[in-house]
Amino acid sequence: MNKKLELLDQKIAKAKLGGGKKRIAAQHHKGKLTARERVHFLLDEGSFEEIGMLVTHRCDDFGMQEQIVLGDGVVTGYGTIHGRLVYVFAQDFTVFGGSLSETHAEKICKIMDLAMKNGAPVIGLNDSGGARIQEGVNSLGGYADIFYRNVRSSGVIPQISAIMGPCAGGAVYSPAMTDFTVMVENTSYMFVTGPNVVKTVTNEEVTAEELGGAHTHATKSGVTHLTAVNELDCIEKIKRLLSYIPQNCEEKTPRLPYPLGEELRPQLTDIIPENAHQPYDMREVITGIADEDSFFEIHEEWAENIVVGFARLAGRSIGIVGNQPISLAGVLDVNSSRKGARFVRFCDCFNIPLLVLEDVPGFLPGTDQEWNGIITNGAKLLYAFSEATVPRVTVITRKAYGGAYDVMNSKHIGADMNFAWPTAEIAVMGAKGASEIIFKKEIESATDPAAMLAEKEREYQETFANPYRAAQRGFIDEVIDPKDTRRKLIKAFAMLENKVVDRPRRKHGNIPL
Repeated sequence: MNKKLELLDQKIAKAKLGGGKKRIAAQHHKGKLTARERVHFLLDEGSFEEIGMLVTHRCDDFGMQEQIVLGDGVVTGYGTIHGRLVYVFAQDFTVFGGSLSETHAEKICKIMDLAMKNGAPVIGLNDSGGARIQEGVNSLGGYADIFYRNVRSSGVIPQISAIMGPCAGGAVYSPAMTDFTVMVENTSYMFVTGPNVVKTVTNEEVTAEELGGAHTHATKSGVTHLTAVNELDCIEKIKRLLSYIPQNCEEKTPRLPYPLGEELRPQLTDIIPENAHQPYDMREVITGIADEDSFFEIHEEWAENIVVGFARLAGRSIGIVGNQPISLAGVLDVNSSRKGARFVRFCDCFNIPLLVLEDVPGFLPGTDQEWNGIITNGAKLLYAFSEATVPRVTVITRKAYGGAYDVMNSKHIGADMNFAWPTAEIAVMGAKGASEIIFKKEIESATDPAAMLAEKEREYQETFANPYRAAQRGFIDEVIDPKDTRRKLIKAFAMLENKVVDRPRRKHGNIPL
């Protein structure tokens, strides 16, 4: 028995050594942690239980039978984060460049299957050179097995991908189908085809960082939801993200203890400028409403004319979607519509109530927007809100114009509670444009057209550019003092806590992709 235990100890030590001391040292030299170090820092101390440590590849071609490494380039298992069960896989770049083989994929699939059966999140720490070429179609089949499970798991358990090294070719599609992607600056990149292929096909000279680095995907494509300055920062962001999310679609996010006190926020009263054309930062409104230091922004650097993220309200996790007046005046465009729709659908999947802060002058005009599908992309956000069955509350802080008023969680598309500040302007369009159309003849025939236009603007503004007409029709439930906003929202979400919506029987809807 002692000899068998000694043999087991030797195999475990060999598996933990992975690609050997030299390769691990090279990994550290690049400023990267090893796969096991990443798992160690991610999970609660002593909670990790490894699965498949002794697995090896099955390839006998191209001399692979002479290169047997226990674990086959991926560390898989389960543990806890802040006491909550999670499943994790961490690709090991020191073993065959972290390339995906048939058995490597099987280990990941086993973890994903266990996560589905037990209703717990899956976290993938990706660091792979792609498919293992020596295994041919077996490797490609392994990717497809993972993709299939990503889709089966979608909306059932949270899936989070951390990109901690290269992620190229077919490997990018699994993170793209997960709920959130986090990239590490300067050491990670994602692209379908690398710089060499781009150079050959299009003759473009581009570096891996420019083509698919963290900054590129955070600002230009929106592929990554969060960026981190280093790997420890990446791990901490994953932990914080998980604190706002339930274990699965059947549960609610755990509430933090919060003693209710004086919930008035006088600082909200002075945020909206006197001049309706002057911008302000919607994040100031969020800070005034949410629990202290609780706002966790998603997609911060992409489509900045809309703000999305998680926060807590009296200890309860909520999702926030807000137009951002300091960027493009807060208009909706192609990217902001996609960004908002994706976030709304995630919150709806996992029972996270939605708060919408509205100050929207409409949709962005122009050939660029029309040719890039503002119609179908705007419809995505409309569809996402209309489909959502979680508690939904809207606060109109200033402008709510045209079709954008409908889209931003209006009462007409199923919002539960709609509040407005006295500064709210709910109308088909702005006073100037509306007056030029309605009073065109009077303005043209006036001795002083400019003065007549200004007079008609004031008339239109007094009649329509306020929240009271909408409140008279019941489209606004209450016009509230800004300083009361937090107190009103705490009560509204508490009232809606047990909301149930009976949806029509169908396989699934057909969102305008």
